Amino acid sequence: MTDKSHSSIVRRTSIPNSASEPLVTPLMPSVVYTTQTPDALDDQYEGRTTGYTYAREGHPNADVLARKIDQLEGAEGGLILGSGMAAVTATMMGLLKAGDHVLGGDQLYGRSLRMMAEELPRFGVETTLADPTDIDAMRAAIQPNTRIILVEVVSNPTLRVADMDGIAQLAKDCGALLVVDNTFTTPRGYKPFEHGADIVIHSVTKLLAGHSDVTLGYVAARDPALMQQIVVTATTFGLTPSPFDCWLAERGLHSFDLRFDRASANAAILADALAECPGVKRVLYPGRADHPDHNRTVSVLQGEGGNMVSFELHGGRPAANAMTTAAEHIAFGPTLGDVATVLSHSASSSHRALTPEGRAALGISEGFFRVSVGIEDPELLVREFTAAIAEAQHNL
Repeated sequence: MTDKSHSSIVRRTSIPNSASEPLVTPLMPSVVYTTQTPDALDDQYEGRTTGYTYAREGHPNADVLARKIDQLEGAEGGLILGSGMAAVTATMMGLLKAGDHVLGGDQLYGRSLRMMAEELPRFGVETTLADPTDIDAMRAAIQPNTRIILVEVVSNPTLRVADMDGIAQLAKDCGALLVVDNTFTTPRGYKPFEHGADIVIHSVTKLLAGHSDVTLGYVAARDPALMQQIVVTATTFGLTPSPFDCWLAERGLHSFDLRFDRASANAAILADALAECPGVKRVLYPGRADHPDHNRTVSVLQGEGGNMVSFELHGGRPAANAMTTAAEHIAFGPTLGDVATVLSHSASSSHRALTPEGRAALGISEGFFRVSVGIEDPELLVREFTAAIAEAQHNL
């Protein structure tokens, strides 16, 4: 006689009841959530009860993370997505239609620039780029059909500080939605909703999560109706975040304040040291008095320089190659916000799609580097950078 008692093993079982609760948020990778009856499912979809149905439409780990970032940004109902660009995409595709116009800052993240230049026009959306540090240039680029103004508070990679007060007033005057990518500045540096923003976007991948092991985005809108349009678009397009990535990002977020403070302090020290290095043509750090937007750093960012430093070497691409070779203990890669310092070369990564002339217009040469400063011993960082720069200049 065949023993079939094992056949019930394949049946799903409920989580055991417990009078206590886990201290750490459980990882919940289930794609499907079951209900007892069709009526109960109707109640969920029609808003009479709350609950989960299918992970593409939301899951617990994403909601736990979203609520924590909501707290940081002073928002309600924010949404976690599969990447920072997914957040940008959900916002643009959810709120724009053919015939609309988007005005963007001219130093947005490279993929945002590509979306502006190539992707949105394919759908009949007009786009224009202007210097967000020059309110007159931004005002001149406004059109009657301008629907969205998209800016970063601190630009990538030249760390220019936008005229946020002027841009917020401009958006209000022309009836456009102000969308702020707050990835570089983070809620510790700037809170867009307190300064007139309608929508806030983050690449959670970066400093919020902080460990280079997740790919996530976040978006929140002041108006619940706008937020619902974004949510529907994200669900329809399948811009779903991984529960595991959300779980890891929540874990990383717990140390965000500590990491931000240490990395920012390190960045100020490194910027000052780089400014004294032979072979360095210029240093860009908003916290330094020689930064072109230092006064705006004081007014917009309350003097907080952040954890990003950019600098330019004499000697162009040969010097860049020599330096990355010499800096063997400093990670070289196209990212930012890690606990460890990461060196990035914009001409060969984030802004490689631009022509040499286009990069030059933004101040990005072949000797230009962006540094995402980590939480290492600052003396170690200064020693490693100065030695690598000296060796690179020696070998030219």
